[in-house]
Amino acid sequence: MIRKLLSPIDRLSFSRKLILGFLTAIILGSILLYMPFSLQDGQRISFLTALFTITSAICVTGLSVIDISKVLSFEGQIILLVFIQLGGLGVMTFSSLFFLLIGKKIGYKDRELIKEERNAENSGEIVDFIKKIVIIVFLIEGIGAFFLTLEFLKIFDFSKALYYGIFHSISAFCNAGFALFSNNLENYPGSILMNMTVAYLIILGGIGFSVINSVLVAVRRDVKRFTLTSKVAILVSMFLTFVGMILFFLLEYKNPLTIGSLNWFDKVLASFFQSVTTRTAGFNTVPMGALKPATIFMFCILMFIGASPGSTGGGIKTTTIGVIIFYVIGVVQGKENINVFNRRISWDILNRALAILIISIIYVSIIIMAVMTIEDMSFEKVTFEVISAFATVGLSMGITVDLSAMSKILLIITMFIGRLGPMTFALALGEKKVKQNLRYPKENILVG
Repeated sequence: MIRKLLSPIDRLSFSRKLILGFLTAIILGSILLYMPFSLQDGQRISFLTALFTITSAICVTGLSVIDISKVLSFEGQIILLVFIQLGGLGVMTFSSLFFLLIGKKIGYKDRELIKEERNAENSGEIVDFIKKIVIIVFLIEGIGAFFLTLEFLKIFDFSKALYYGIFHSISAFCNAGFALFSNNLENYPGSILMNMTVAYLIILGGIGFSVINSVLVAVRRDVKRFTLTSKVAILVSMFLTFVGMILFFLLEYKNPLTIGSLNWFDKVLASFFQSVTTRTAGFNTVPMGALKPATIFMFCILMFIGASPGSTGGGIKTTTIGVIIFYVIGVVQGKENINVFNRRISWDILNRALAILIISIIYVSIIIMAVMTIEDMSFEKVTFEVISAFATVGLSMGITVDLSAMSKILLIITMFIGRLGPMTFALALGEKKVKQNLRYPKENILVG
């Protein structure tokens, strides 16, 4: 009987199964968060609010229409944290870990699902990869929790400091951006321990598990060659981080509402932290609503690019923009091929990168137009909010709570698509790759 019920699901493509898995988890989480035990005494939320919050958690975004520190009970916060971790690891990866713990073998179809979810190159060593992921994740989060607990011990007793340390460590590594403070981390612009620990967690979570594994293999085997994915991801991430830091420092240097009143060192620290978190995580130590228009525009670009493939972050990914940039450089230099670090990239990779970029721009533009049609809000605030949702960043200029039900639904869909990736949905809709045997005559077209 069960097998008959599951047979239609078995016939679905890997992309559709992945979408179904995330949808199932979101519905389950929304029901749990809607229950009275998830809320503090006297608090009530609508199912749409629960749906929005859980979607934001499992899509590791961080946008919220409630103050989780005042609305959710301890049990509700734990439920939220579990779904943040679930979203960071991935639904299929998380469920496969459970099966491994109870001694069940992972079949070929499950391996392919995990490969699709993790954006891995092959499924041959996926079980070992899962084990490595789990060890790496809990080790990194454990170290982060230790240092954050030391910071929170300055204001809390040990048990509460430990809880806050664990919560914020998981939220930071998973690039979720949820904080147990009403103003996020705005109370810590000058804390070296807080800023550097959270930044370290965000960077490692956003660089991608395959990149971390590649670095570990290179160190363990004493080899100097990383994978091409690792090289491009690290190069682009470093470039975006330091360029973002310098631009934020210069643009906000005299802004008294952000970093203008801080000393020189704290300005540099806040600039570095905000550059790191803007691309993927959504934590903030300065008020987002007080940013200058030029800074908002820069943040939109950084958020749109996002993290690296196979990571806990969103966006179109660093390697996607990297491939396109290297292609443009090659065109300017008159080269016939895309060459990166003495390696030639296939045209199929470029086609995929361009497709991701174009689909993402079109989708974000449509949602921005739709939200602006519904809401009476400024263009920059709506654009910032939509890109933040699509790139699963979670930063907001303070309009999330004031959005109508329809706009919230649009953001829920946007977070969902942003977490799984626009190509996953495109493949789920297209299903089969059509091979054309007919080739038409070639003709040139003027461009530029």
